[in-house]
Amino acid sequence: MTRVIQLCLSLVKIIEGESFEPNVENDMSGYNKIVVAIDLSSESAIIMKRALAVAAAHSDIHLLYIQEPMDSVYMGVVPYGPVFVGMDEVEENLRAELKQKLDDIGEEFSVPPESRHFLSGTPAREIHRFADENGMELIVLGTHGQKGVQLLLGATANSVLHGADCDVLAVRVYGAE
Repeated sequence: MTRVIQLCLSLVKIIEGESFEPNVENDMSGYNKIVVAIDLSSESAIIMKRALAVAAAHSDIHLLYIQEPMDSVYMGVVPYGPVFVGMDEVEENLRAELKQKLDDIGEEFSVPPESRHFLSGTPAREIHRFADENGMELIVLGTHGQKGVQLLLGATANSVLHGADCDVLAVRVYGAE
């Protein structure tokens, strides 16, 4: 089942399952500059496949991962200074591991190294900044089936949608539970 929702000035297409098949009539086909924001989970392949499905023949596709700094993730545990001694080393080791995962996904989908971007910061803010600075036509990211307040979109997808100056494709993905 495919639903198209118009919110603000951005088009959001929520796609469930594996049944999406693009065609020339598809209103989202033919994007030339696409940024695919992934979380490096096993669901990243689903998101990449959907991005490729709506891409023009010779699209400029960028793969984007944003790592939130550990000190902001653990803010409040220790009000000032690092959460624990050696946190910088742990964060650098994690960064190296995550960069390798980003490269693996990039290689799997033939995204050239110069189009793989590892950024640090708040995901929604960095996705907006990257899309704006690079003239992206489409942002593709995953969203999970949520309940309650985040019924349609996850928190990051919702934030991206409401601040994007380009189209947003939110691919509904379900983790292995």
